[in-house]
Amino acid sequence: MNESNKNIQTKAGRKPDQPLRKGWTTGSCAAAASKAAYIGLLTGIVPDEVEIRLPRGELPRFKTLNPVKSSDSITVSIQKDAGDDPDITHEAIISATITKAENNGLRFHAGKGVGTVTLPGLPLPVGEPAINPKPREIIESNLQEVADQHDESLRLNVTISIENGEELAQKTWNPRLGIVGGLSVLGTTGIVTPFSCSAWIHSIHRGVDVARANGFNHVAGTTGNMSENALRENIDLPDEAYLDMGDFAGGMLKYIRRHPVERVTISGGFAKMLKLAQGNMDLHSSRSQVNFEKLADMVSKLGGDQAQIDLTRSANTAKQVLDACPDLPLAKTVAKQARETALATLSGQTKVDIVVVDRVGTILAHEGAETSILE
Repeated sequence: MNESNKNIQTKAGRKPDQPLRKGWTTGSCAAAASKAAYIGLLTGIVPDEVEIRLPRGELPRFKTLNPVKSSDSITVSIQKDAGDDPDITHEAIISATITKAENNGLRFHAGKGVGTVTLPGLPLPVGEPAINPKPREIIESNLQEVADQHDESLRLNVTISIENGEELAQKTWNPRLGIVGGLSVLGTTGIVTPFSCSAWIHSIHRGVDVARANGFNHVAGTTGNMSENALRENIDLPDEAYLDMGDFAGGMLKYIRRHPVERVTISGGFAKMLKLAQGNMDLHSSRSQVNFEKLADMVSKLGGDQAQIDLTRSANTAKQVLDACPDLPLAKTVAKQARETALATLSGQTKVDIVVVDRVGTILAHEGAETSILE
């Protein structure tokens, strides 16, 4: 099912220190289980294996487990293989129950072990099962394919469950984020690409080396696909100048301090750039958190009212604060302070731009030494 014994190439064109095996996200497994269950519901036979299509065109196959049929539903399970990634859901059993519905489209439900959103600030409304938007799209596109093959309208209830998910969720930030009852179903591309921290930072260093060797005086460090795509639409840089920084802002900046380039642009979401603004060099949720007291002080200094200040102090996520303060230049202030952090780390040897993007890739703020890309 997976790409065994293959070396994963980094964006810089170099290999990590050791061969690592890719795996599949919870979203991919949920899509596979859903597709197999729907096939079983329409044909009466659950396939032993099922192939799904991922957003980038990959066609992984999954073995199905433990089909359970009732008068109006079928449940199918998939055992997750996360490859060589140290994922707490590796080998977890992910199940989908499919029943027909009266209304058009899909209605998602949280089964046992899948959390429910109880607080604002996440990309899903309060009360929704914690099945993220992209996995929902992957599930829907694969179910639509089955519906088209059988000349059916897509009218389904989809219930996703994860065995021991409630216990596993206690090892994540889900409880603090207001996701109760279990895990989130995640995965933007459907593929888990494993990197140890040291291998990832090593690849960033090699990316800087490649850029310098090719005479590129401007590099861009991005936290993910969304922030990279936002830059590509506004800044003309060669592929080799883009660094898959991920959460390792410090790993990139400290290396550039020792191996300078003329200019570096850092692009990321509001929460991650807020962490950088607050002095954090590792932006991962398990290794740094937003200081909401400091953020409340920022809201106050920007002229926020008492309700906005109080909301910030008790906020669940940085996005919740951003949404509650549309009249305040929060993103611009965060960009300025993140730039100050980066400049201090670089000891003034390199020009710095900070770009703050939202969850759909819209640029919210740009602060730098040159003309804003928003002008």
